[in-house]
Amino acid sequence: MGTGLPLWLKFLNQTSKIVTVLTTAVLLYTRSASVAYVGGGALLCGGLSKLIRMAIRQERPPLHSGRKVSYGMPSSHASTCTFLATYITIACLQLPVLPTLPSSVIFAPVVILPWTFMIVMSRVWLGHHTWSQVAVGASLGVCCASFWFKLWVDDTAGIKTIALQVETMRHLGHGPQRCSTINDDLYLIRTAILQALPTTYCPPGL
Repeated sequence: MGTGLPLWLKFLNQTSKIVTVLTTAVLLYTRSASVAYVGGGALLCGGLSKLIRMAIRQERPPLHSGRKVSYGMPSSHASTCTFLATYITIACLQLPVLPTLPSSVIFAPVVILPWTFMIVMSRVWLGHHTWSQVAVGASLGVCCASFWFKLWVDDTAGIKTIALQVETMRHLGHGPQRCSTINDDLYLIRTAILQALPTTYCPPGL
């Protein structure tokens, strides 16, 4: 599918690749724990939508009837993209701008929200989902993003504290010219978690 589509619809049909590349680029550029947190939330939201899809088992539109049975309720594209758009919009309104980003980033929702709307609509135009499937997917994305943002702001289970401690230790321990390894990052995460625990806690074996 896609040979006779207009260019703008072909572009929207590549949503997952484009969003993945953009999110990865922002993460690598900022090296920010908060950006990694948002990306992780989007992945979890997409995973949740797929679990719900397998539980509901509502098939995609008839256009896909000739293919292997595929379920589409809710749309994971709609849920993931709406999650990112919702979280970014709330963050731009309520959180300070990251020091590694220009101050003009607060206007990102002006571009992101219409783009997300077009992405969600295109899932129906391309025949991948029904209107109800994208509506439920978008609603799931909004709910997940609101919940995920609240966890961060409220520092639930010390998640924000731990993430920012890891970020700080990365900068202090490695500097801007060095790239950390996975083992380095795991060590920093473990250290941050131990520092966040109550002082009366003693890990087994210590």
